[in-house]
Amino acid sequence: MKECLKFYINGEWVDPAEKKTLDVINPATEEPCAKISIGSKKDVDKAVAAAKKAFETFSKTSVEERIALLSKIMEVYQSRYGEIAEAISMEMGAPAKLSQVAQAAMGLAHLGTTIEI
Repeated sequence: MKECLKFYINGEWVDPAEKKTLDVINPATEEPCAKISIGSKKDVDKAVAAAKKAFETFSKTSVEERIALLSKIMEVYQSRYGEIAEAISMEMGAPAKLSQVAQAAMGLAHLGTTIEI
């Protein structure tokens, strides 16, 4: 079973302020497929503070810089497409084919549309 117990805050993977976990259940098998951390108010406050600080400089980036960032995100997404589709399938209990051709594809579609706007 995969464990995802850290949060990505302020550019790094950090432990939650309070250790509380939740099993993610695959609806198709009714078996746990992952264990995740449950965030607390402290975790949210830490993430919001980091986002506000990052916005101070990010808000000054050009359209070209933002498009380059989104393009890089798309590149990484595409390189991990199979993993993303598999995770969606397990979390939702969806057929693998549906996760591959529709659900995972929506992430790329949304990023592509954002770049075009």
